[in-house]
Amino acid sequence: MTENPQWFKSSYSDTGGNCVEVARNLVPTLGVVPVRDSKTLAGPVLNLPAPAFAAFIEGVKGGQLGA
Repeated sequence: MTENPQWFKSSYSDTGGNCVEVARNLVPTLGVVPVRDSKTLAGPVLNLPAPAFAAFIEGVKGGQLGA
């Protein structure tokens, strides 16, 4: 990636260390939402297509993903 992700962790994240971070700033230019483990900042990054990430968020909000 040529642009720098601006990482964001949800305010709903607990301090137990089981969190992910996303970078929404790359959607307009690259069409992706990078996702990474907040404990492993230098680890791998999963670049999700923006529509797939949006569908995932809607599924979570709608309770469609189960427990």
